[in-house]
Parts: sequence; C-alpha cells; structure tokens
Amino acid sequence: MSGVTLEAIDADGALTEAIASLAGSTRAGFLRTAALGGAAMLSALASPPSAGAAITDVQILNFGLRFERLQASFYTQADELGTIAKMSRAKQTWAHTLGAHERAHVRIIKQVLGRKAEPRPFFDFGAANETDAAFTRTAVAMEDLTVALLGGVVPRVRDRSLVAALFGLLTVEARHAAWARHIVGTAPVPRAFDEPRTLHDVRGVVARTRFVSQRPKTSSRRGPRFTG
Repeated sequence: MSGVTLEAIDADGALTEAIASLAGSTRAGFLRTAALGGAAMLSALASPPSAGAAITDVQILNFGLRFERLQASFYTQADELGTIAKMSRAKQTWAHTLGAHERAHVRIIKQVLGRKAEPRPFFDFGAANETDAAFTRTAVAMEDLTVALLGGVVPRVRDRSLVAALFGLLTVEARHAAWARHIVGTAPVPRAFDEPRTLHDVRGVVARTRFVSQRPKTSSRRGPRFTG
C-alpha cells in the first residue's frame, strides 16, 4: 500500500466536490488519484486564504475540538459495533489505544475552552467503521490529516501558553499516524518533511465526508455512547 488516495475513501464523490469548491474542478479531478496528504495534493490545494481570513485561538481550538470529537466517536462506535473485536490482537491494541487518546484529547480541549466550547455535533460514519478494512483505511487517512492540520494551525496560535500543549498533541498524533501506517504495512515515515494543511482546507474535507450531521439520521444502529 503506497498511500491512501482520495479516490479510495471518496466513493460518492463528496470529497472531490469539496475540493472542487476550494481549488477548482480541474485540480479536483487531478487530485482524485493523488496520495492523501501527498506533495501533489498539498501543492494543488495551496490557494491563498480568503480576504479577512484572520482566525482566533478560540476558533482554532473549537475546530480542533470538533475534529477530535469526530475521531473519538469514530473509534468508540467501531468498538460498540463489534468491528474492533473482530480484528487481530495487535490491531485491537492499536484501535483501543488511539480511541482512548482521542477521547482524552476531547476532554482536555473542552477544559481549555470552558464555556466557549461549541456544542457537540452529531456524527454518522455510514459503513466507514463497520468492517476491518473500511475502519483501517479511514483511520489511517484521519491520523495523517490530523498531523497535517496541527502542523498548519499551531504556528497561528497567538497565546504562547497554548503552543507547547498543542505541540505535545501534535507529537502524539504523529505517533498515531506512524503506528497506523505500520499496521497497514505502509512506510511509517514516508517523507523527510511533513507539509502542513490549512484549517480552511481541512474544514472543507471534513465537511464533505458527511460524517458530521446537523441532526441524527434515522438508523437501526445505536450511536456511540461517548462522543465528547
């Protein structure tokens, strides 16, 4: 497995649609077979931010909270659906460890934000965590995306007291990504340097996965007990 591509996790074209709105349809078509987080994708998405794009620390932390809730819910729901129980012992340890870490990240960011924390959204992952293969493929993409996101937003944080804590989060997420890549037999460290991704870029990608819903969808499945 040389790298997770957009095409591999975007069966209904939602991510491609989001990228088209950010980078144009021509570049979106080209990027569909590019490695997620790879140099080609990052270069093509490197468009200038919109006017007045100044972002506050609270906005950065709230987006981080939403993203950590997304991951925590993904792992928790996979556990409750029995997907993780069907994995090998090594993969169970990996999935349970990462899930526990993501839930801890949610609690910590909520504490930092206090009353400024945004309400928890609803999540619907469809079939993305119902099988070993789908869960693993999505988890690898999520962990790589998290590292790229943190690399892009940490330098924009104004409160110096938060920077050290966020770098601590970044190093843990980087270990998550390396572990995830090792699990699927991909090079844990594919490049000498990681390239950051902007919050605007990642917000668009997450929104168009349709994992985040405005309200719960009618489903016979029970949702995760913990979503932060």
